[in-house]
Amino acid sequence: MNIDSELDARGLNCPLPILRAKKALTKMNSGQLLKVIATDPGSIRDFQAFSRQTGNELVEQQTQGEEFIHVLRRR
Repeated sequence: MNIDSELDARGLNCPLPILRAKKALTKMNSGQLLKVIATDPGSIRDFQAFSRQTGNELVEQQTQGEEFIHVLRRR
């Protein structure tokens, strides 16, 4: 997977990972991929809801130890 931008949201709690991802996505072109690394367990459902509400595709979600990886495709 070719990631275009990466956002480190480790240590941030809701709603900060979503707000920072939203800001990062506005600087990206349609179709580009944003990888978000978070440590907030609530980020899994937060990014699912964010994707549904904004139309940005949630391409992938992974849990690696205590980190949660979210990959979004800019609409």
